[in-house]
Amino acid sequence: MTDDIWNDTPSVPVYHDVDRALFENEIKPANCPVLMKGLGAHWPLVEKGRQGPEALAAYLRSHANTQPVQAFIGAAAIEGRFAYTDDLKGFNFERQAMPVGDLLDALLARLDEEGDALYAGGIPVPAHLPTMDADNPMPLLEPGSDRLVSAWIGNRTRIPAHWDLPQNIAVVAAGRRRYTLFPIEQVANLYVGPLDLTLAGQPSSLVDFHAPDFGRFPKFREAMKAAQIADLEPGDAVYVPPMWWHHVESFTSFGMLMNYWWREGPDYMVTPFFTLLHALTTLRDLPAPERAAWRVMFDHYIFRLDGEPMDHVPMDARGIFADMTPDNLRRLKGFLASKLQ
Repeated sequence: MTDDIWNDTPSVPVYHDVDRALFENEIKPANCPVLMKGLGAHWPLVEKGRQGPEALAAYLRSHANTQPVQAFIGAAAIEGRFAYTDDLKGFNFERQAMPVGDLLDALLARLDEEGDALYAGGIPVPAHLPTMDADNPMPLLEPGSDRLVSAWIGNRTRIPAHWDLPQNIAVVAAGRRRYTLFPIEQVANLYVGPLDLTLAGQPSSLVDFHAPDFGRFPKFREAMKAAQIADLEPGDAVYVPPMWWHHVESFTSFGMLMNYWWREGPDYMVTPFFTLLHALTTLRDLPAPERAAWRVMFDHYIFRLDGEPMDHVPMDARGIFADMTPDNLRRLKGFLASKLQ
């Protein structure tokens, strides 16, 4: 690992013996990443990981079905770093569908090699390892609450810095991982690649964190000043608040991570990323004074910096700005759809 440029980077705050009350009342409201030591140390999954790759693979097979997952395979030359090709029109790895059992076989066959990188990320646990979640419960979330549970299995790999919309708790089941995290305000300093051609769904940084090209990416030095690091051992967890950039590196030849994504807010809400894309057709190329005027309108009506903008209008006269009932949601979607045509 080439990490000397990160030697002076501060670590995220570390918590021990985190329970749901501490998480809900102190950690989550701060909206900053933290390392929670030993959160999953009691899991059977973590215990099998401590026994070695073969024991962990056998445990996973006992819970897996034959539904294929999508794996990323990169040649040894990429040194585990999944990224774009130089022209930013493709990727430096191939995708291959395979059942979890075949993925495990391929990883075990590579244990003693410094060869190609193999990784399957975001594996939906209910669909592919349907009985495993019940054996390894997440203590910080209400049982039965709406969440997306995913597994990440691979060898020595590096995932470029990206952001996720939901809140995230990630628990290392086997191996060691490093999260390098930045607040969303560093977007201009992280040199993000194409937003509509992504490695795995989320826009990501073009910077190689092992060897940053400061000639090409000079503002990355500013991003580094805002970085925090979380180094995780088996059983440790990191809390990543919504929209925090995070670069993830796995240091071992057989590693596994579990993560839990969830959103808070009304069920009708979809990703604001759609709003960003819509703004390409409505806002981006306006003259500067008009863009500034619309910023005022968004601050007033959407971000509500001045308080509730329709307080002076009776609820039954607010139209699409009334409370978002199912009927109002249908009206609003219909209005937008008709205008987009």
